[in-house]
Amino acid sequence: MNEASVVPTGAPDATWTEFRRDDGFTGLIGPLWFRREGEDIVFALRAGPQHCNVRGVVHGGLMVTLIDHVMGAHVWRVGGRGASATISLNTDFVAAARAGDWIEVRSRIIRRGTGLAFLAADLTVDGKTIASAQGVWKIFEPK
Repeated sequence: MNEASVVPTGAPDATWTEFRRDDGFTGLIGPLWFRREGEDIVFALRAGPQHCNVRGVVHGGLMVTLIDHVMGAHVWRVGGRGASATISLNTDFVAAARAGDWIEVRSRIIRRGTGLAFLAADLTVDGKTIASAQGVWKIFEPK
């Protein structure tokens, strides 16, 4: 078996790559995974018990964190890889996720101007939407 076909620990198959680990906030929730789907990048997380609330479902705060991270990465990619910041983020929760679930996050640009980007995102488990969001990001001028 060659290295490219080795399934990473926690990922469902070898098409996923672990996102760079960091020592900041994002590093506390991961590992995060990503893969390309055409021009798009999809992020994912294998939910664990540490991501769940006392009722045994994935905490809404984790889901919002994933959405914010993925939308921000999307703006970074299409905005010239410069700084950006979340202005507004609205999330609708429609179903629960549990420990062991593979949660995928896809975002899309709805509209982009010179200083703002409007995005939408969906979190899914097994192809079923568990949350959807809409957000606005400020794109800063390069210094």
